[in-house]
Amino acid sequence: MNAFLRAYQVLRVEGFRVLRRKILRRLWGTPRRPTKPRALHLPEDLRNFPRSETPLVSLLLFCPREEAQMRALAALQQCTGATPAYEVLLLGGAEKRDRFTGLRWLPAPSSWAAACNAGVANARGRYLVFLQADAQVQPNWLPPLLETLADRRAELVGPVLLDPEGRLQSAGYHVASGIFRNRGEGADPDQPEYAYLQAVDALSSACLAMEKKRFQQLGGLDSRCPSAELAAAELALRVRAASARVCCQPLSRLVQGSKPPARLTLDSCLAHWKDRLPRPEKPRHLLVIDTYMLAPDRESGSLRMVNLFQLFQELGFQISFAASNLEAPEPYVSRLQGQGVEVLYRPQVRSLRQHLKTQGHRYAVVLLSRADNAARFLKLARRHCPRARIIFDTVDLHFLREMRLAALSGSKSIQRAAQRRRRQELKLIAQADQTWVVSPVEKALLAREMPKASVRLISNLHRIPGSQRGFQARKGMLFIGAFAHPPNRDAMAWFGEEILPRIRAKAPDLPCWIIGANPPPAVRALASETCQVLGHVPEVEPFFQRCRLSIAPLRYGAGVKGKIHQSLAHGLPVVATSQAIEGMYLQDGASVLVADEPRDFAEAVLRLHEDPVLWERLSRGGLAVMKAHFSFEAARRALADL
Repeated sequence: MNAFLRAYQVLRVEGFRVLRRKILRRLWGTPRRPTKPRALHLPEDLRNFPRSETPLVSLLLFCPREEAQMRALAALQQCTGATPAYEVLLLGGAEKRDRFTGLRWLPAPSSWAAACNAGVANARGRYLVFLQADAQVQPNWLPPLLETLADRRAELVGPVLLDPEGRLQSAGYHVASGIFRNRGEGADPDQPEYAYLQAVDALSSACLAMEKKRFQQLGGLDSRCPSAELAAAELALRVRAASARVCCQPLSRLVQGSKPPARLTLDSCLAHWKDRLPRPEKPRHLLVIDTYMLAPDRESGSLRMVNLFQLFQELGFQISFAASNLEAPEPYVSRLQGQGVEVLYRPQVRSLRQHLKTQGHRYAVVLLSRADNAARFLKLARRHCPRARIIFDTVDLHFLREMRLAALSGSKSIQRAAQRRRRQELKLIAQADQTWVVSPVEKALLAREMPKASVRLISNLHRIPGSQRGFQARKGMLFIGAFAHPPNRDAMAWFGEEILPRIRAKAPDLPCWIIGANPPPAVRALASETCQVLGHVPEVEPFFQRCRLSIAPLRYGAGVKGKIHQSLAHGLPVVATSQAIEGMYLQDGASVLVADEPRDFAEAVLRLHEDPVLWERLSRGGLAVMKAHFSFEAARRALADL
């Protein structure tokens, strides 16, 4: 009987795990799985390389041995594609005009550094990528390198190198005691510590990417170095001596036949560096734990956190991020890794409890996002991270939102749940070293509730692209918001029942677009010829430039509203309830239109849609508020003394 009960308990727990996994995959996509190198075949009929008089990037392929040329060229054709525009310069070896067109062949010295320098003189691209013939590129290898350079995250960047079995050969070099040591040889390339963009001291000569102008300013490669690896290391030292970064980008992968050296000594060409090696970076470590994987295209809290990551990196922090369930769905995990964030995930990390126990000593700050998540991990962080400052990031005060819902619905059970939530959040605030809120209203509330607590206002932050189109080039209204968030479901149900019919009575053809993942039946029922319910839209920028106004008919909630911020940042005026604009420094008639009754809301929509003078005033006023309070500069000031 005991064995039967144990088996039943295991089945019940595992069944819930399977159900949870299915739900998460449906909501967020398939979890990340380890990738293996692509097995390349040599096609019978190789395609031509693209021709471009103004390529974005020049690929300089060093091929002193003819037998390696064909496989390297085949890999480039199969894995590079036609965009971005590129050219291929074949340095040395045999000319291949009989098999390829669009390929530029150049006679070259046998030295890798001298051959690359000669090739650069003939390169037409803005960016240079130096390749060795025995390094076979893998799918999507080029865009991550170019994006890293274009975003100024590094001045010299290279991929990770894999062996034919998919094990890590090199993730760059780190220098210690004058010796360059290869990072990660034989490790799993999907191990979190190797799977994100990070600064290194040097890179393998198998593949290097750099802006051409900067390469020439530095004087190119030192052809006096006796080996390609030493020449590549010497270039990296010059880049770092100029206070620029050298990075390994693991989203770009190459398979290399020959193994790079396990260590490089400061040979004669590097001897003058012995007493002036650049000091290695010593970042402070920040651990962020959120309830789920950050999805900035789906939820405003995720967008805020991703933008905060950039500011933390500017302040010198190395960031590790984990969803509380250690799920890591694509494309979100790769986006974070490409931005230099270490992401912790299964199966490489067994549990966050175990991670905190073994790695907690390295964190200077632990940031716990949202109440349930903080309740789960705050004590563990306090126990296992003795050097860390513990921050509770509320995202919004959940108990305030739930108390407002209770008042709106009149439900006693919701009122009791709100009181339980209040006790939970106030306890977490007392236990944390610091608490973050996003609204000055919430900060004032906590000043009354817990006057001795350290509470900081770290609100939403946004890039502010502004308006690209004027009043006459726009039409219609927009709602944007995730429908997993209950206030959004209530808002659009109320809008559909009470407000939209009043608008249709006077403007039956006024277009409406509703964007947000998983719209409920009440929202889907609004779909018509003039009202499109689109669900999740990965790229929403065109809608901010197409529509004439945005709506935010929220009847309850807390915090500040990302949907309003996004609209204002694009110069798109908003009609909102007073609840929706709470704590956002907006003024009725100057930077927003406020209406709380259905008739007033409908009239405000119609007036704003037809009045160009009012539209221009609200567009300018909203942009001014965003720049003053919700820009990167405003958040940078708030974080500066952390």
